[in-house]
Amino acid sequence: MDTFDLVVIGAGPGGYVAAIRAAQLGMKVACVEKVKALGGTCLRVGCIPSKALLEASHVYALNKHGAEKFGVKVTGLELDLPTMLAHKDAVVKANTGGVDGLFLKNKVKRFFGMGRIDAPGKVTVTAADGSEQQLEAKNVLVATGSVPSLIPGVELDREIVGTSDEAIDYQAVPRRMVVIGGGVIGLELGSVWSRLGAEVTVVEYLPRLMAGMDDELAAAALKIFTAQGLKFRLGCRVQSAKAVNGVGRVTFIDADGTEQTLEAEKVLVAVGRRPFTDGLGLEKAGVKIDNRGRVEIDDHFRTNVPGIWAIGDVVRGAMLAHKAEEEGVAAVEFMAGKAGHVNYDAIPNVVYTDPEIASVGKTEEELEAAGVPYKKGAFPFKFNGRARAMNAVDGFAKILAHEKTDRILGAHIIGPQAGHLIAEMAVAVEMMASSEDIARSSHAHPTLAEVLKEAAMAVEKRAIHQ
Repeated sequence: MDTFDLVVIGAGPGGYVAAIRAAQLGMKVACVEKVKALGGTCLRVGCIPSKALLEASHVYALNKHGAEKFGVKVTGLELDLPTMLAHKDAVVKANTGGVDGLFLKNKVKRFFGMGRIDAPGKVTVTAADGSEQQLEAKNVLVATGSVPSLIPGVELDREIVGTSDEAIDYQAVPRRMVVIGGGVIGLELGSVWSRLGAEVTVVEYLPRLMAGMDDELAAAALKIFTAQGLKFRLGCRVQSAKAVNGVGRVTFIDADGTEQTLEAEKVLVAVGRRPFTDGLGLEKAGVKIDNRGRVEIDDHFRTNVPGIWAIGDVVRGAMLAHKAEEEGVAAVEFMAGKAGHVNYDAIPNVVYTDPEIASVGKTEEELEAAGVPYKKGAFPFKFNGRARAMNAVDGFAKILAHEKTDRILGAHIIGPQAGHLIAEMAVAVEMMASSEDIARSSHAHPTLAEVLKEAAMAVEKRAIHQ
């Protein structure tokens, strides 16, 4: 039996980062993963391939619809979808291969197969051929991530009706596409295929997009995406989705209570994700699971069973790759007797549409519900010189600060490169900065970041360029 200080089950962003950090701290580490390509959902079929397609489709759409505004006339433009998909696959291969190299560099031992916890400190790895190998460890970290959720009435055939796993690899642009779910995954992949020529309709249960994000951002996004050609059916309850005679058929009850049916060549089911704990043996080991299927943990990522820890999508909180990474680092630092740390208010959330949407900290709705007094400042991209030069003037940035202390409580951006810009605000929240701190910090001109400086000044109603 191989013996380790730590066995990590799952090699996604949380698991592989935790394994590497543990090795840096001097632990003997093993990582169990059933898929040959490391990196989990994020690197293989989630964050990385979807961003590769978003970038590629943006280039195509810009040349088709927007280049002439820059004095660039494009003729004979063609979509080479096989090459676009090959680019996506090459990006994925480079990233997953990079994790292999990091494991080798840090002496993390990899085991191929499904991990099962037989008892505290005892892990069985079942290989594809059915053979088993026993591992022993002082600590076991569960980092098995999540899988797409389904709703009653949805019948996946993985060809016409599928999840994001299939939507990143359509071999032809569908003429019509129905997206069930108006969250991050649905909007991003819906945008990809819309840019490439599909007629995309998003069917969402709630009366708004992007549940949990700032209301103003959601309202602005709906207006912008509608202008881009996406269609939305909000407040609709899907009754069924299935392939019928080679066509996807989605039946739903609309906001007026009337049954409606849409047909499309492709149906993307994007109604969220659920923790993946199947076959892990957690119940047998005595690990508590909550009513949403998540592993219960304390503030140090320990389960109720000594020596068994959990992070990422299998525990409470947002299902974000970078949240899992932070938790993985913190968990193994706690194991090593160090002061691990995760500030959940400082973890940003990004939607990589065009324009991008990004948030960190509290929304206005959360502050109002909690009775926290706040003030806000907002500034539109249309008054920013760099945004004008980029012909990317849709959107705004908003900063929320405590009414009495001026401490930044949240920031919300919809606009060009919002995913990059939010990093400054994440640092501000982490460092407990005030809006005055941002307002008094010099921001290079001309840059998009000046929008944040102006929004910070607007908190005290002293924006210069508005």
